[in-house]
Amino acid sequence: MTEPTKCIHAVQHIRKMRGGSQSHLLRASDNHFYVTKFQNNPQAIRILANEYLATKLGRSLGLPMPEVRIIEVSEWLVQNSPGLRIDLGTVPVACASGLQFASRYVADPLELAVFDYLPESILINLANLEDFPRVLAFDKWTGNSDGRQAVFIKQRHERSYRAVFIDQGFCFNDGEWNFLDSPLRGAYTHNHVYQNVIEWESFEPTLSRIEQIDQAEIWHIAREIPPEWYRHNSTALTRLIESLYERRLAVRDLITGFRNSTRNPFPRWASEQAHHAISKATPK
Repeated sequence: MTEPTKCIHAVQHIRKMRGGSQSHLLRASDNHFYVTKFQNNPQAIRILANEYLATKLGRSLGLPMPEVRIIEVSEWLVQNSPGLRIDLGTVPVACASGLQFASRYVADPLELAVFDYLPESILINLANLEDFPRVLAFDKWTGNSDGRQAVFIKQRHERSYRAVFIDQGFCFNDGEWNFLDSPLRGAYTHNHVYQNVIEWESFEPTLSRIEQIDQAEIWHIAREIPPEWYRHNSTALTRLIESLYERRLAVRDLITGFRNSTRNPFPRWASEQAHHAISKATPK
């Protein structure tokens, strides 16, 4: 494995974040804020590798995901930040020092509010609603075993909210690094975001980019991951990359499974097909 890319350094603890991984918001040496997940998080150490690999792949596919970095957290900062703790049982323990995963916060926390829920009336008018079926293709490819997570922001000069896709830690089935596909896995909670899906074109260009991706592109990202994030098990990492590459051509079948599920996420797709069939059968 090659050396990890140049990392940033944590300089200030801001606050603990919500969520099962018990991440923390830190200010870094580049003066940006990062949601940081630690090696001793309550879920699995591999979620750091998952977050890094999956988010970088998502960004390379053109999906709106945060910039991710490797952040060095010093023992001094841990010892001098009383809130930098993780609840692993009855007694909180200190967050691990060393190399951790950092996802740049989607907005300046001192300037803009970030929402993890929007009512339907606002949700259906998102500036980038078309990205939800695209990220569905990504989640089916990467075997996201969680529901699709998103947050919503609106810059002062913008009229509509915009979705940013976060929390890729459960891609590759959490810490298992396998693919247990199920029709409803990886989907967003509300069907409203899929209201405009009427054909395969709704998943483009992401779907075609996944199908055409080069294995070397995946490895280019994977080689940046600190080996301690997967306990130096290079065999497991190789197996993951090879499996991920092989399943790129199965994404259409996985989307079809979701489409045909009892959830009926794309009702307009069926109605549009029926309309076109009737139009072709009607004499001119």
